[in-house]
Amino acid sequence: MEQEIRACLDQKRYREAFELLLPEYQNKVFRLAYGMLGDAGQAEDTSQEVFIRIWKALEGYRGQSSLATWIYAITRNACLTSLKKGASRKEVSMEEPGVGSAVERLEAPPATDQRTGVDVSALVGQLPEKHRQVLRLYYMEEKSYLEVSRLLDMPMGTVKVYLHRGRKELAEALARSKMEKGTA
Repeated sequence: MEQEIRACLDQKRYREAFELLLPEYQNKVFRLAYGMLGDAGQAEDTSQEVFIRIWKALEGYRGQSSLATWIYAITRNACLTSLKKGASRKEVSMEEPGVGSAVERLEAPPATDQRTGVDVSALVGQLPEKHRQVLRLYYMEEKSYLEVSRLLDMPMGTVKVYLHRGRKELAEALARSKMEKGTA
């Protein structure tokens, strides 16, 4: 798919490139935004902002990195901007028309450990932000060490340390959760 999008960009067919890019990356962008922001509504707003930024920047894409890396960098920066602004977190009633179905469409199903019934996604959500981001990109988005390093703008050694610490904290949290459920 990336080759098709790049071909469109090379031929200056930006609308067609964007139409190919949007369905390919919209869920991935949302998941990354949700992972960084921890709020579905804020992640949805930020995802929309990301695609506006992508649309405006398509002409300037030079292909020095993969399209995915470029999109994730834009997403990461938009999320950081949102966090810095202290974006207001509006409370919306689930009773409002369309809210319940929108949340169901956007939220990924929780990753549950089949043996214990423990919600692993919830445990990951309790980790420190830096560990959570690295774990989500590496395991859930299946990015390499190098890609995670580039996306989060940190040295690869730091990525490896955060992965190690995040896995350790996650294992400890899983063990505590098992003991609480009596399945240890």
